[in-house]
Amino acid sequence: MNDLTTVELLWLEKRIENRIRFGRPTSETIIDHHRRVLSFAPGSIFAFVRWSSNDFGTVLSRIDILRARAPGQRYSTVPWISPGGESLLRLSGWPKVERVLQLIAAVEALGIDPADAAPDYWHHAHNRLLVNETPRSYTCARHQAWLRRRRVTL
Repeated sequence: MNDLTTVELLWLEKRIENRIRFGRPTSETIIDHHRRVLSFAPGSIFAFVRWSSNDFGTVLSRIDILRARAPGQRYSTVPWISPGGESLLRLSGWPKVERVLQLIAAVEALGIDPADAAPDYWHHAHNRLLVNETPRSYTCARHQAWLRRRRVTL
């Protein structure tokens, strides 16, 4: 059995866009001009953005930040992702998706890869944005605390 989590990316101009906003895939398979499949190692964190429209406008805007599942670990199923992953953040609707994209950019502005940010931060952001509250900012101090905590638990 393959332990990798795969994500199918699809792009159909002005109709469907599935893309990875951040994350470190271990491999990429190009299916055709419109489709690719990325694979992620167990435990890696990535953001998956989905958007689709029809003749009347946008019908779906969604972002999922997931941790690729490890063998034997429980996981949530998400369309286009096989088998699924641990959900750290899952929001829909353009205003919330846009806010998450801004949070990701703010983490990057600190010189931190969002894939390395504390998973608890993405949970926090999910919970706050879900109820239309402002999440706390991710800081270098918070990141250092996460890195120390991770070192101790390994």
